Amino acid sequence: MFDIKWIRENAEAFDKAQIARGAEASSSRLIAMDDERVAEVQKLQDAQQRRNAASKEIGKAKGAGDEEKAQALMAEVGSLKSAIQDGEAKTREIEAALGDVLSGLPNIPLDDVPPGKDEADNVLHHVWGEKPQLGFEPKEHFELGEALKMMDFEAAAKLSGSRFVVLKGQLARLERAIGQFMVDVHVNEHGCEEVSVPTLVRSDVMYGTGQLPKFAEDAFHTDDDRWLIPTSEVPLTNLVRESIVDADQLPMRFTALSHCYRSEAGSAGRDTRGMLRQHQFTKVEMVSITDELTSVSEQERMLQCAETILQKLGLSYRVVTLCIGDMGFSARRTFDIEVWLPGQDTYREISSVSTCGDFQARRMNARYRADDKSLKYVHTLNGSGVAVGRCLIAVMENYQTADGSIVIPDVLRPYMGGLEKISA
Repeated sequence: MFDIKWIRENAEAFDKAQIARGAEASSSRLIAMDDERVAEVQKLQDAQQRRNAASKEIGKAKGAGDEEKAQALMAEVGSLKSAIQDGEAKTREIEAALGDVLSGLPNIPLDDVPPGKDEADNVLHHVWGEKPQLGFEPKEHFELGEALKMMDFEAAAKLSGSRFVVLKGQLARLERAIGQFMVDVHVNEHGCEEVSVPTLVRSDVMYGTGQLPKFAEDAFHTDDDRWLIPTSEVPLTNLVRESIVDADQLPMRFTALSHCYRSEAGSAGRDTRGMLRQHQFTKVEMVSITDELTSVSEQERMLQCAETILQKLGLSYRVVTLCIGDMGFSARRTFDIEVWLPGQDTYREISSVSTCGDFQARRMNARYRADDKSLKYVHTLNGSGVAVGRCLIAVMENYQTADGSIVIPDVLRPYMGGLEKISA
């Protein structure tokens, strides 16, 4: 969400950034709408001042015995009251229209974000780890899971339709182990506060982080006007909505393990086999609430936190900087971590770490009191720490054996009761 005053003062930079993100140059239209709002507000103030003055003059006219003047003034006050009511309604209408336009515009990228239209223009940041040399033709996760009789897509389809899965036995426990391991690392090593969040939220909460109104079709909506969260970024970030925190409370660092839900409206025909793109999935999320001076460095720290998870699991990955055209709506800069999947013989996204500046804070009205006692909007950041389902896929494919068993990474064995291998 943008400050119209900032747009007025930086119209050229605003238009340039919006064009780079695939939107139209709209500063002139927005400023014209705000000019109309300002003019209407001025008319209201003038009318209110005149009504107040006329109301005082009525008493003076009656005191002077000038009933004709008093009646004329009373008629004027009545007319002004009606005009004020109409003006207030028009002002609200203009403000709502301006807000609707502003709320649909994507955030402005940082200066160092690479230009580009889509994922083909993303820039490699760095690579970690060696791809495993398995010595046999690797299988994809769903081939392994179905052969183990612990991954059942047919049963899930009977229950819920496509893009769901039922995990059983040791694979179900492995998924739980991965999530618990991640949360423990973020709490014990990265200084995050663990939070258990609702997975149903109100519309204004989805609006606060930028899911609404633009991406309503990507989420599941209930009959009582709640939304299933697409990520726990939504409730975690909104913990500071409509509040003022002191500067010494920042940064706030949260983590949560939760179910997440996405309609995958734009992914028809993509990743239809297996668990890569599900309507319901589990994810560990990290959210940081910072001041304006530390948000950029905090993103680097969060990226390292997510990388630590994969390093401890011994999973090879690469980090890419998303180009302008591939970034999310609310982000100013995003790093994606892509884990190596031997079964697919490719890297696939497992985490995104984004800084949003004050874009979400303006939508949530979340502020902090600086040391000089001034009020400023907080800066918000979010990052997957990481996607549990995709991490399960990566562990299965990277730790598979020739006979279809899955070796348990050392760091997960305490969560698996000491189990070293999952076999049929």
